[in-house]
Amino acid sequence: MDMNEIKEIFFQECEEQLAELESGLLKLNDGDRDPETVNAVFRAVHSIKGGAGAFGLDDLVAFAHVFETTLDCVRSNKLEPNQDVLKVMLKSADVLADLTNAARDGGSVDESRSRGLVKELEALANGELPSPSASAEAPAPKAAAKAAPAAPAPTSKPTDDSGFQPVPFSFDDFGGEDDAGGMPTYEVIFKPRYELYSKGNDATLLLRDLSRLGEMTIYCNTDDLPGLEELDPEGAYFFWNVTIKTDKGEDAIRTVFEFAEWDCELTVKPVEEARADATSNDELPMVPVPFDLSILDETGAMEEVSASDARETAAAVAAAETASNVTQIVAARVEKKESAAAAAAAASAAAQNNAAGAGQTIRVDLDRVDRLINLVGELVINQAMLSQSVIENDTTGTSSINMGLEELQQLTREIQDSVMAIRAQPVKPVFQRMSRIVREIADMTGKSIRLITEGENTEVDKTVIDKLAEPLTHMIRNAVDHGIETPEKRAAAGKNTEGTVRLTAKHRSGRILIELADDGAGINREKVRQKAIDNDLIPADSNLSDEEIDNLIFLPGFSTADKISDISGRGVGMDVVKRSIQALGGRINITSKPGHGSVFTMSLPLTLAVLDGMVVTVAGQTLVVPLTAIVETLQPEAAAIHSFGANHRLISIRNSFCPLVDVGRILNFRATQANPVDGVALLVESEGGGQRALMVDAIQGQRQVVIKSLEANYTHVPGIAAATILGDGRVALILDVDAVVGASRGQSLKAEMSLAAVG
Repeated sequence: MDMNEIKEIFFQECEEQLAELESGLLKLNDGDRDPETVNAVFRAVHSIKGGAGAFGLDDLVAFAHVFETTLDCVRSNKLEPNQDVLKVMLKSADVLADLTNAARDGGSVDESRSRGLVKELEALANGELPSPSASAEAPAPKAAAKAAPAAPAPTSKPTDDSGFQPVPFSFDDFGGEDDAGGMPTYEVIFKPRYELYSKGNDATLLLRDLSRLGEMTIYCNTDDLPGLEELDPEGAYFFWNVTIKTDKGEDAIRTVFEFAEWDCELTVKPVEEARADATSNDELPMVPVPFDLSILDETGAMEEVSASDARETAAAVAAAETASNVTQIVAARVEKKESAAAAAAAASAAAQNNAAGAGQTIRVDLDRVDRLINLVGELVINQAMLSQSVIENDTTGTSSINMGLEELQQLTREIQDSVMAIRAQPVKPVFQRMSRIVREIADMTGKSIRLITEGENTEVDKTVIDKLAEPLTHMIRNAVDHGIETPEKRAAAGKNTEGTVRLTAKHRSGRILIELADDGAGINREKVRQKAIDNDLIPADSNLSDEEIDNLIFLPGFSTADKISDISGRGVGMDVVKRSIQALGGRINITSKPGHGSVFTMSLPLTLAVLDGMVVTVAGQTLVVPLTAIVETLQPEAAAIHSFGANHRLISIRNSFCPLVDVGRILNFRATQANPVDGVALLVESEGGGQRALMVDAIQGQRQVVIKSLEANYTHVPGIAAATILGDGRVALILDVDAVVGASRGQSLKAEMSLAAVG
């Protein structure tokens, strides 16, 4: 594994930590005060800072350090995480994400914004609460007269052009001739086990963090170090005896070792108690070996030595038969800083897997999974072809070949289900990204908006998740900019001045439904209609229903904005949403109530790879109807068919009437309606359209088919969702049930080509 691969693992872990950070901050923003939530937020920033330090990402380390210091004030109950404080922290989480992305992909970060947030975080750490109108660009207020003391900060070089300060470490920063004389003094005995190093932890870094609590004296004990012939290169032989003067208390000392507490022996006692214990046990005084932490490189910055290098250091000590000055040996190892960082990052990745339980999770490149899915798809097609061939040539139906094919079909299905389960991912990462968009657009528009998410753990195919971000972004921007009113207008209407946007996900009938609802003013249909007329999108004498007017916002070039801004006005938002959703084989509907808000509902397939379908024949064409949409099948009788108007028919099903839809007529496969008695009716359930009975000529059977995109291989065909390859090698079209049902209700498919030639 080379350095680039290790670095990529680090950035993948950063994504997880950033998601954990934002999730925790949002919980705190909703009133959660569970200490574990606060600790999880702190650990996320701490982990990012530690990993970034191993790769020399100074800007990221510097910002994370300031952020971490402020979070530590929350953790120690010195700072109350109210709404104004959390607003600053949520913005800081956004900047931390920007710095991470810049470190991974290159580019720059808004320096004025980051500098402003550094000042605000430092002010919070000093006990200065922000005003409700404080912004990241505003200068931090002067320190309050009785501000709580901030955690001690390491000295640093002057601020560079980026606005950040490097954080070099020097032992002298913490041990001076100051007022430490009257502070409580503790004795700390820190004995690492082998497991501490195997998980990528570093005793030197832990001791460095401990020194930030106050003035301390540290000795390294090498009594357990064996001779060279008995030395285990992966063993742990050193332990440290520390005397520290600090007013932070014993809990703060133990917190430093909280990530390693299971992998070491740790004793923390007031120095008087420790000496009393030593006297009562007749212990011999320890012969100490001084240990210096202030190892600086040419630029004055601290170089961190990995766990594997610590073990190599032990071997070097034994070989040289000198353990009197560990500092010299550690300093020699700094020359191998690049390999040390690589080993530390690799060990850290392994440690996380071990912590979750050996063999529970692995990281696999997505391209490998895609290739596996494609191969399984081909396996499904070949299995279907083989079955078709045997059926056509074997009339007995009981041969051993048939039995073997049935077992092959079952195994193929199990393999396919297992592979698809690998790609299933929760929508939570996409939903979390929307929180930042809401915050940014709300700040730009001067609105107060809360985003509520539900069903974040709803799983869907990874391909669908990757393509959800763009349409959701446009919809969120539209809801915040156009949907939610300003606080003044909401107050005048008797509403809460804080608007609400609700984003939910749930499974229904083999698909995933994503709803975006706002409690804003709803769609101004008169304004929408007039804008469409002014832009020559519809004739002035058009007689449109409310639903048709609402759907005008999806037309290319349509916008109700009075002027172009950074947020909207160019008419490219909702058009992109509709095209993106259709490209995924989905659809989008709008329901709006003036004065109460709007709801956008997206219905998407759970996977873009396979589906279970009913193979039917319509006017000589072979179609596949998704099985999840079919409620039942039935053979119509003449007495059950009733005419309704000039061109509509109903079918009576168990004392209720259901519209009968001729699929062949809707798709222009034939010019006149067929006789229902001569065909088969498929009772289907559609989104927003209720039940319909789709009339087809015959049913060939039920089978699992591999989805092939028409968008990618041909073009979008109204009424058709995708295509597939049947067992006999023919191409069959997969029916878009909702589009066909919509056409039966008067919505035109706008077909510009004859579908009779496709199939």
